[in-house]
Amino acid sequence: MRIGIANDSATASEALRRALAIGGEHQVAWVARTGADAVRLCRDLPPDLVLMDLAMPVLDGVEATRRIMREAPCAILVVTAAPQDNVGQVFRALGAGALDVTATPVLLGRPGGEAALLAKIRTIAKLIAGAPVPAGSAAVPAPAAPSGSPVARLVAIGASTGGPIALARLLARWRPPADTAAVVVQHIDPAFAGQLARWLGEQAGVPVRAIAGGEPVEGGVVQVAASDDHLRLTPERRLVYDAHPRDEVYRPSVDVFFHSVARYWTRNATGVLLTGMGRDGAAGLLAMRQAGHATIAQDEATCAVYGMPRAAAELGAAEKILPLDKIPTALG
Repeated sequence: MRIGIANDSATASEALRRALAIGGEHQVAWVARTGADAVRLCRDLPPDLVLMDLAMPVLDGVEATRRIMREAPCAILVVTAAPQDNVGQVFRALGAGALDVTATPVLLGRPGGEAALLAKIRTIAKLIAGAPVPAGSAAVPAPAAPSGSPVARLVAIGASTGGPIALARLLARWRPPADTAAVVVQHIDPAFAGQLARWLGEQAGVPVRAIAGGEPVEGGVVQVAASDDHLRLTPERRLVYDAHPRDEVYRPSVDVFFHSVARYWTRNATGVLLTGMGRDGAAGLLAMRQAGHATIAQDEATCAVYGMPRAAAELGAAEKILPLDKIPTALG
């Protein structure tokens, strides 16, 4: 891949160069020392991927990401020192269109940074190439519903690129009622999943909990997947994690969760597919619609990346295609 580096630190840039040189698979296309330079170079010399720092002069990494996605769209990976100390900026960058985040490798000291960076790049390369996504299990007739559950309705939400900000906007205008469970599957590094739940709660003012695994769906609360293992709904309406399928490029997979909802949820449900790169969630949303559930996809104009919702629209999986700000009303 041809990779642009946007980092004003000579030391960090050299660490990134050395990491990219491992294996000889990647070429450094350019190095930008300011956010404004990164935007210009993406326009003039488009790379396959940009490694974007957050603390950049002239334009910070969040604004540079936003402008690149508007003026010269390309894949962006946030690579910054101590990302867990800058959670707000990380989620704003992901909301602006960055695909993922990882820590900057160092020239000396803590080992493993290069391997983590290269693993993220390999995943992004698969996304860019349009790697085939396992179709998942087809919707089948659901078993008899367990008795005694107080939750009458489930809202299943899937998101990827641009998802954190989209979720914050959605939840700021829609709070799940006491009889409604809301479960979110967002593609995100598991190191940030718990922080995403806390950040969403702070931004939207609704109760948001990271899913530990094994708990039942809960009315009046937003429950967020917090692992790169796949989230599934069981016949007993509990939320569990499953490492399989291991070859699934999207982790956690929206398709895996939506398929389990289509199979096991016998009451009222709505599937919502938000902004994201790729096709994850489209087949699962179709399974939900075929099982008789309501389905919604975000429209192109309000998506940071119109990939997953587009795929759902092409499959006929979305009963409604709506701007983000209209989805809360549709959820009721």
